[in-house]
Amino acid sequence: MGPREQSPRRIEASSRDELKKRFRGELVLPGEAGYDELRQVWNARVDRRPALIARCTGIADVMAALGFARERGLPLTVRGGGHDVAGNGVLDDGIVLDMRPMKGVRVDPIRRVARAQAGLTWGELEHDTEAFGLFPVGGQCSTTGIVGVTLGGGLSSLSRIRGHGADNVLSIDLVTADGRFVTASETENPELFWGLRGGGGNFGVVTELELRLYPVPDIVSGLMAWPMDRAEEVLRLFRAQCATAPDALLLQLLSWVFPPGMGLPDELVGQTGIALMPVFHGSAESAATTWLAPWRALKPVLDGVGPMPYHTLQHLFDGMLALRLRQYQRCEFLTGLPDEAIEVFARFSRELTSPMSIVEMANFNGDVVRRVSSEATAVARRDAHLFLAIQSAWSEPGEDERHIAWTRAFWEAMRPFSAGGGHPNFLEGDEPKERLVDYFGREKHERLRALKRTWDPENVFHRNKNIEP
Repeated sequence: MGPREQSPRRIEASSRDELKKRFRGELVLPGEAGYDELRQVWNARVDRRPALIARCTGIADVMAALGFARERGLPLTVRGGGHDVAGNGVLDDGIVLDMRPMKGVRVDPIRRVARAQAGLTWGELEHDTEAFGLFPVGGQCSTTGIVGVTLGGGLSSLSRIRGHGADNVLSIDLVTADGRFVTASETENPELFWGLRGGGGNFGVVTELELRLYPVPDIVSGLMAWPMDRAEEVLRLFRAQCATAPDALLLQLLSWVFPPGMGLPDELVGQTGIALMPVFHGSAESAATTWLAPWRALKPVLDGVGPMPYHTLQHLFDGMLALRLRQYQRCEFLTGLPDEAIEVFARFSRELTSPMSIVEMANFNGDVVRRVSSEATAVARRDAHLFLAIQSAWSEPGEDERHIAWTRAFWEAMRPFSAGGGHPNFLEGDEPKERLVDYFGREKHERLRALKRTWDPENVFHRNKNIEP
């Protein structure tokens, strides 16, 4: 919390009307129509009441709302897709700069570049780029916001062949803490450009991204599933293939409670199980005769792996993310998956405390990711072998303690295999500051702090994975 947290709990309608003279979008106060819906974020555990929600329609609105907050000493935050598990897109007693009305897209199919405004989700952006047969290096589903995912680093289903999302940004437009509009790129404010790609929303309000686009032919993907009593042998095969996987093969291992509608035998619905969701950039024939054959030899109870449009993959988990559930997460980069880690993963997966929770482990960081210099962006942990995300989800407030305790215990048991730190986009609100330092490493973190002192010395933008000046 910064010093600006000491703020009044109300903004009078007369003050709102004064701001309205220089603000084109909608300004919503507590008690007004739409307020309760607009303040909701993905994590239902987050229940905060802003003093004002400023629905920005353009750069001028961002400047006006930012100036209004600073003039009155009000804390502020920036809200995009709203999927941050810590709920940083909303705050009590301050101003929310709601970027969601800013959904402009301009696609240049010749240069294979898109200019995308900050309120877009990946699905909304891809709706326009797909018309030209092109896709950005986006998030793993369609409903998350493009800015938060990208500035945090941008783990993607395309990471192993195209690098992370942050590696595919050409320029960034933003409004700084002192109200200036600037552009950051390799040639314009290059140090700021370095820090924004991985350092998140610490340095200003991003209004637009310029992103590389790529053609993505049909992939081989889908789900294969086994009962949880097969977990150890599935995990051992996962370990073996991750060690030799080509860049064209992303392997994602999931443990969860099998939901209805997957085509499973009735006796397995509602039971804990383990699943593989590969993403292979190649032909079905090549997949079947190489890496896929050993998985089928394990005789899965569900085999839905086959040719698939990339568009379909991006929407597979939309239904799950659309649910507004209570959420709690822990994440970790892993050096590998020794037998001890396999035992821990299988044991805790068998003890899932909620049928809506899911655990993911994936090999995002292939050779393409590692070939990007660690000095090119602020993104860290490029050499980590695996990424682990433990995501608890439930509906009843009275169950918080049980699910949170299981998540923390699982994470603590996996910590001996850590490569250091957790991905900024997955860090919870109650995690110690050292977790962010561990992720970046001391040298990179100090460089980010120096950048923060240059662009936001008062830490105006602190409702985030904060780099303190």
